[in-house]
Parts: sequence; C-alpha cells; structure tokens
Amino acid sequence: MESGAGTNRTTLTEFILLGFVQSEILQPLVFVLFFFAYLITVGGNLSILAAILMEPKLHTPMYFFLGNLSVLDVGCITVTVPPMLGRLLSHRRTIPCESCLTQLFFFHLLAGMDCYVLTAMAYDRFLAICQPLTYSTRMSKGIQRTLVAVSGTCALTNALIHTISLSTLNFCGPNEVNHFYCDLPQLFPLSCSSTQANELVLFVAGFIMAGTFSVLIIISYIHVAAAVLRIRSVKERKKAFSPCGSHLTVICLFYGTAMLFNYMRLSSVEASDKDKGVGVINTLINPMLNPLIYSLRNPDVQGALW
Repeated sequence: MESGAGTNRTTLTEFILLGFVQSEILQPLVFVLFFFAYLITVGGNLSILAAILMEPKLHTPMYFFLGNLSVLDVGCITVTVPPMLGRLLSHRRTIPCESCLTQLFFFHLLAGMDCYVLTAMAYDRFLAICQPLTYSTRMSKGIQRTLVAVSGTCALTNALIHTISLSTLNFCGPNEVNHFYCDLPQLFPLSCSSTQANELVLFVAGFIMAGTFSVLIIISYIHVAAAVLRIRSVKERKKAFSPCGSHLTVICLFYGTAMLFNYMRLSSVEASDKDKGVGVINTLINPMLNPLIYSLRNPDVQGALW
C-alpha cells in the first residue's frame, strides 16, 4: 500500500477477488465447469464466424452483424473467465488495481458494443422487412461498417468514462471484492470517496443503453410485426420472422440480465452471491447460448456449419 497524500489513510494497490466460490473443495469443480464452458463458447462463436466468412449465402448485412456479435462474445468471455481460471490454478486471488481497471474497461467496451450491435441488427430487420425496395441501398457495405464503427466509438466513450471516473476514487480498504471479475457495482462500496457522481453516471449510461435502445428495438419490431402480419402466406410469414425470433431471444437474454438486474440499480447493498449469478449469465451463459440460438433457428447457418 502507498501513503495517501495529506491523509493518514493508505491507498490500495491490489484487490482480492473472492471468486465464484470460496470453498477449496468446490474450486476444482468450478474450474472444470468454467473451462469447458469457455471452450464451448469460444468454439461455438468462432464456428458461426467461420461459417459466415466461408459461405457466400451468408454474406448479407444480418450475418455481418452476427459475425461482429460473435467476435464481441468471444472477447467478453475472454476478458473475464481465463483470468479467473488462472487465479484458481495459482491459488492467488489478488489482482493489481491497474489490472482491475483494465479488465473493467475492456468488459464495458465489449458489452457496450454488444448493445449497439444488437440495436443495429434490429434496424437491419426493420429495413429488410418494412422497406425491402430500398434495403440494398440503405444497408450497403459502407453503411454496415459505419454502424459498427459508430457502435465501437460510443462503446469506447462509455468505457473510458466509467474507467476514468473510477480511477479518481480513493480505495483505502477493505479490498475484498465479492465477485470473480472487476465491475462497478462491486467496487463502489469499497471506496472511501463519495461515489454519488459515479453512480449517477452509471445510472444514466444504463438508462440510455437499456432504455433508449430497447425503445428503438421495440419500435422497430412493432413495424416488423405489422408488416409480417400483412403477409398472407403462413410459410412466408415464418420465413420473414425466423431471423427476428432469434434476434429477439438474444436481446431478451442480454437486456434482461445485464441491465435490469445489474446496472440499473444504484449502489446500496453489498455485493452478494446474486451478483455472481448475474455475472455468470452475462459473461458465460449468454455468449454460449447465442450461437446455439442462431444455428437452431436458421437452416442457412446449419447448412454452412455442416
């Protein structure tokens, strides 16, 4: 620890991540489960990405965004799970403050980009179904890349704001984080500085991402549903709405856990085991289910994978 300037307090140089379980008996089981879940998640998402790159039929805007989503899912789980597995192997639960901030930055960058890309996919479905005659021009390759670039820029700004604002806080003890990776709701209670401004920033960012973008997605799908209902053929209705069903399922999983149960709350209570469960869903379950959801409901992806 380093002495804080002008105070008798000391500044922390590292945190202790308590991990998913604290029982040494259960840690080998946790390691095996998370290790194989990580392999399955990475393998599934990279398979989807390879299928999209190699199958000409999948060179469409929808699959371009899906490929980006797969890359983001691989990045999101890689930022959190391998470091946790490394700590389980080494039996060291400490993490330097700089590494904690780095992990938090990349997690918010990738998860934030996930949010923006899912919204871009909803816009893509709206154009494809509601305005098919102008779809090719309104969703050209240039526009696709621009949407991804804007998503990355917005997510980068959001991650920088959270990381920089957190770095201005003083942490002088305790240093135990009741989680398996560094995140804002678990770090705020450990600060000996006022976190009201940080909590407000987190709430506003969560409201924009969970509120504004969910409203945009809902509006898009209201128009999509109205357009699909006007199609007389039942077969054509199913064909038109099949990709939308997969997308809506992923959106419900993403927003339902990441935003509703985690980021839309103001800090109040200490981090609990419920937060760890939400963290597992955000970082492991959702990225693992996404390839399954898209491949099960899409014959084109199934054919490309085979």
